[in-house]
Amino acid sequence: MSDLDLCYLPAAQALAAFRARRLSPLELLEAQIARAEAVEPRINALAYTFFDEARAAARRAEARYINTDGRPRRLEGLTLAVKEDTAVKGRPRTFGSLVFAANIADHTDPSVERLVRAGAFVHALTTCPEFAWPWTCTSRLHGVTRNPWNAAITSGASSGGAAAAVASGTTTLATGTDSAGSIRMPAAMCGIAGYKPPYGRNPTSPDFAMDMFCHIGPMTRTAADAALMQNVMSGLHARDHATMPQHMRIPPTLPDVKGMKIAWSMDLGIYAISQAVQANTRAAIARLQGAGAIVSEIATPWADAVYRTAGRWGDMIYADEFRDAADNQPDLVCDYTRFFADQTAGVTPRMFHEAMKAYGAAWAEFGPELARHDAFLCPTVGTTTIGADCRDWEYPVAVDGRQVSVQKVVLTFPFNVFSRCPALSVPSGIAPDGVPTGLQIVGNPFDDKAVFRVAKALEDGIYSKDGLRPRCL
Repeated sequence: MSDLDLCYLPAAQALAAFRARRLSPLELLEAQIARAEAVEPRINALAYTFFDEARAAARRAEARYINTDGRPRRLEGLTLAVKEDTAVKGRPRTFGSLVFAANIADHTDPSVERLVRAGAFVHALTTCPEFAWPWTCTSRLHGVTRNPWNAAITSGASSGGAAAAVASGTTTLATGTDSAGSIRMPAAMCGIAGYKPPYGRNPTSPDFAMDMFCHIGPMTRTAADAALMQNVMSGLHARDHATMPQHMRIPPTLPDVKGMKIAWSMDLGIYAISQAVQANTRAAIARLQGAGAIVSEIATPWADAVYRTAGRWGDMIYADEFRDAADNQPDLVCDYTRFFADQTAGVTPRMFHEAMKAYGAAWAEFGPELARHDAFLCPTVGTTTIGADCRDWEYPVAVDGRQVSVQKVVLTFPFNVFSRCPALSVPSGIAPDGVPTGLQIVGNPFDDKAVFRVAKALEDGIYSKDGLRPRCL
């Protein structure tokens, strides 16, 4: 197996090779370090690297596999890249901003802590935009992160560095955070699996734990690898009041989709979807139908009210943070932070309350419809043409020549509003510009297994056709 093959080895296969002693954790790490040296000057996904410490951890993992009494742990010897807005004790936690350039985390996020205790080791922190806000992964601190499939295109955001690192072969596992689609949007852009678990499933740091729209989840090459991570991350944790006592285990073998009732919408009635995304979505639907699923297109009249009030939740929570940074340290913040500070200035408690009522009314419509099905599908992102250097907070993006707001092409936020619904993005194909497209799988509240069941059926077709590797690298 070549070093490049190692870089794209799914986690489950790497663990099996470790156990059989056909591969050592150090060999895998060294291949990924060499890969990073080759691609990072172009992609810029890794904000900070800790390769020497990672080598020591890989040697310890190797010893556990050699020593039959070592009892290798569930993720023993796998590399883990953590989005740099997520705490790893003793490591930078800058939130993508020069304002916090000197900040060092004083604790480790509970979900990351669980992954490390299971044997994974953090060899890098990944890039994110300032305060994890725009849909393009760019900041004054980290620069521009580019799509491994087409460097002119964004990797997505805000977990853009995590998605690009997985897609370019510089890590096996990665974590992302998601308040409006920040795991799923970049996962779709980079052709990987990205999972937003139900709120309360995975613990996170106390400063984020009470935000019911905010989630931490896995970003991996395959949905099976995401399930492997998810099984480690989930469950009750003393530092996160919202976590549920029930531990949801996603089994490695899932039933096929025969007989599953799956609803779908191409555009939720309001979003702009390119012809390429539409074609790949229809092909994915056909694969599910061919596998025996009962697939029905449904109307989504509730989506418009959610779209019109989409930003109010975050505006109320983060308005003061943006305003303080823009006013008190104007020489350090990005242009878009000043833009968002001005944009959120007029949001009032009444507007926030109206948004919450709109979200409740939307669920009153969608919830019963979803309950009649096992899952719901729609594209994750409506276009592949968002430029890496695009000032998406100011300028529109192109959808088949039509100029629309970037908010009109990212279909993820409604399923943060419906925060107890699991949502998983998996690849649906490749667009003519060489950039992947994604399909978002949404389950009923806390039904994690259903989305992974659908994902398996989709992946069985897409990976055999298009592969897992960006062809431009």
